[in-house]
Amino acid sequence: MNNRNPRGNKGERGRADEPYRINQYIRVPKVRLVGDNVEIGVYTIQEALKIAQEQQLDLVEISPKADPPVCKVIDYSKFKYEQKKKQKELKAKAQKVVVKEIRFGPNTDDHDFNFKLSHAKNFLQEGAKIKAYVHFVGRTIVFKERGEILLLKFAQGLEEWGKVEQLPKLEGKRMILLMSPKPTVAKKKP
Repeated sequence: MNNRNPRGNKGERGRADEPYRINQYIRVPKVRLVGDNVEIGVYTIQEALKIAQEQQLDLVEISPKADPPVCKVIDYSKFKYEQKKKQKELKAKAQKVVVKEIRFGPNTDDHDFNFKLSHAKNFLQEGAKIKAYVHFVGRTIVFKERGEILLLKFAQGLEEWGKVEQLPKLEGKRMILLMSPKPTVAKKKP
């Protein structure tokens, strides 16, 4: 049975140790009791604690906002371990969006363009988004049309692997194009 003070007892690192109320720290008159080898129902807190003690387990408040709060008879350390495991699985399943940047100048030649286009194909196949931009330095800002044509040609070269999220748009000294992978392309790798 666990006698630690949950919520409020600061550990060595200055954070609360326990996210759930357990045993004598549950401060309500009645609870709905669930768990293995327990008859599900509403009990007074004293009866629920007695049932947990008889099984040498902890009474854990798993749903404090319910009416009455739901408590489970379980080994608290095992319960915490399972909760951490679930959180890790959810985190692993969450897809991380990677944005790769590709930079052009307004006077980029064909060889450089094709080299960057092939890299962009690989990035899209890996499932990354692409932020392609033409950076105008000094007086090259007069070549805005060239930059826009270059980015549109770039998007056209990648239309098989990705879709355009944002058409070329001038922001300061950069003209930016955003692309994301097509769902079918991101799944299969060469």
